[in-house]
Amino acid sequence: MSSLLIIISSLCITQLAAQDNLASRVTIYRDTYGIPHVFGETDAATMFGFAYAQAEDNFWRIEENFIRAIGRRAEVYGERGVLNDKRNRALEIPRLAREEYARMPAKMRALLDGFARGLNAYLADHPDVRPRLLTRFEPWYPPAFIRFNYYQNGFIYGAGLRQAEFEMAAEDFAGREDLGSNGWVIGPSKSATGNAMLFINPHLPFFGTGQVYEGHVNSKESGWNFTGYTRFGFPFPYVGHNESLGWVSTDNAADQADLFTEVFVDSVRYRYGNGYRRAVVWTDTILVKTDNGVERRPFTVRKTHHGPIFATRDGKPLALRMAKLESGGWLEEWYNMTRARSVTELKRAMQPLNMLFGNVMAADAGGNTWYLYNGAVPIRDPQFDWSGPVDGSDPRTEWKGFHRIDELPQMLNPATGWMQNCNTTPFLLTSSGNPDSATFPRYMVTEGDNFRGVTSRRILAATPMFSWDDWVRAGFDTHVAAADSLLPRMLSNAVGAGDSARAALEMLGRWDRRSDTASIAMTLFDRWQQAQRPELPDRAAFDSALAGLVRDWGTWRVPWGEINRLQRIDESIDQQFSDERPSLPVVGAGGWNGTVFTYYAQPVRGQKRRYGVAGGTYVSVVEFGPTVRRLAVHTMGASGDPKSPHYFDQAPLYARGQFRPAWFTLEEIKANLEREYRPGHR
Repeated sequence: MSSLLIIISSLCITQLAAQDNLASRVTIYRDTYGIPHVFGETDAATMFGFAYAQAEDNFWRIEENFIRAIGRRAEVYGERGVLNDKRNRALEIPRLAREEYARMPAKMRALLDGFARGLNAYLADHPDVRPRLLTRFEPWYPPAFIRFNYYQNGFIYGAGLRQAEFEMAAEDFAGREDLGSNGWVIGPSKSATGNAMLFINPHLPFFGTGQVYEGHVNSKESGWNFTGYTRFGFPFPYVGHNESLGWVSTDNAADQADLFTEVFVDSVRYRYGNGYRRAVVWTDTILVKTDNGVERRPFTVRKTHHGPIFATRDGKPLALRMAKLESGGWLEEWYNMTRARSVTELKRAMQPLNMLFGNVMAADAGGNTWYLYNGAVPIRDPQFDWSGPVDGSDPRTEWKGFHRIDELPQMLNPATGWMQNCNTTPFLLTSSGNPDSATFPRYMVTEGDNFRGVTSRRILAATPMFSWDDWVRAGFDTHVAAADSLLPRMLSNAVGAGDSARAALEMLGRWDRRSDTASIAMTLFDRWQQAQRPELPDRAAFDSALAGLVRDWGTWRVPWGEINRLQRIDESIDQQFSDERPSLPVVGAGGWNGTVFTYYAQPVRGQKRRYGVAGGTYVSVVEFGPTVRRLAVHTMGASGDPKSPHYFDQAPLYARGQFRPAWFTLEEIKANLEREYRPGHR
């Protein structure tokens, strides 16, 4: 045997031994809903087990997320993946992820090593699973997926680029809007038990890279014990709670990206101040699957000190700069947050502001509640208009560091006893004593209000004291706040409608303004809203809505549950929604209606029904007493395998707006156990 083969063989044996060692130090407990509770002797062993559990539940989705994150989508999808990969490489995501992993503290590298080994062990234990591309997983993949998920699929859209000029655009660039989330907390003065309570209600995609996965990690080594949700390919849950602290995160619009107009005097030199700077220019190559095999396709990227050139406007190149793209640190901050035991410790963990955005609203067992308008917000010269491109040749447009955590809008233990944020302004958290907008730069906060915020403030302000049952019921409230605001005007403007519409208008006038599967009025109101256009009078919009219902259903008397449906599709075979397959009626309604139970269903070509694609995903209520009390539900189920009993088992509860038990202590878990095993040993 050659020396090289001996070295490779020794490395493989060493890696397999390390995997076996980790596998023997972790136990996976699956409860009766299939939720994985991963208990390890060390943090690394726990990560090994959590990766293994994720792969058991949806290996296809993990591989898909990483294929996109490392810029190799075109190798699987051909031409469809080219633009995704170009954008990924222009942002240098693979390089930055490798470098971040290399400079991480040993503790964090051990976590990522454990996670990668867990995925590789799953493949070794399941030779029947055939990866489409990635036959071995690397520990730098999760940092790459974080950059892909939050920069490439997130911040890049908030910088002001237009679709037509977006040189590195991916096919899904379509004016993406963040779907939003709801988050509430109450303190002891609003709680019948005197305990703080938390409501976690992220509104995220049901399919694709953004879908969530529920899990629980517990490490004997450090006392790490956290349950909640994550994304497939992230190494641990990052929103949820431990024994004494929990939080919800809702997207904010903190401005963390800017466009800089660059003036090039040749292909490399560009103006800056009284002189010139040289752009970095390089050629990268992506591999593209074709009918004739794999084709190598080179492309060139230019990058100024502001960032890569992503577009041209009025003949001038636009460089894109995004906060902390190169520095990283997101995973380490999440890890420290999940190990915090109080609001004070949570704020300390978030001090670096490396988790770059999102309203964070927390509650702890000490009865404290805290809100932070979290974000790595650049300090900018206020004389410039930062809502559009700024002059990159003017040194005054340079960022001057980042605002410190104490310079961001936040609130601790409000006198009202409650706070909410539904992707709304931090200046309307509660009914009085809110942060003062005048004390913050105008560029820092751009959000206004929405109907979900209106509903949340009404519920929280109007309830003098919440019992646990009150809190649970409020989590799936179906009052349509938009109807309170819009319907009187709409009905007034529709006076004089023809006989065919009069009965429908009368039904809307009698409506209790709640979303319900049996409600015809909910269908009428929602379709009326969707038919409205600035140039279209209310009467005409209503006639259009009725005509659409009659065209599709033969009548306008269509119950909401007939249209508003939940169906799970198998992404691994590119399955499409179909009226011919079973589906469930869903109580919830689109966020524009203002219902707490937020559910976005979209029309499907060739089908009469509309199917859910986003909305409430992992919905949970938590009380921080002497022992934590909690309920939760996932939109579909824990497994992505259509043959699994947990593929769609939570869906009937979710569709009705009901929670399931959510066990946290080992005693509770074992009392509601489906199976217990070590990875690779059933």
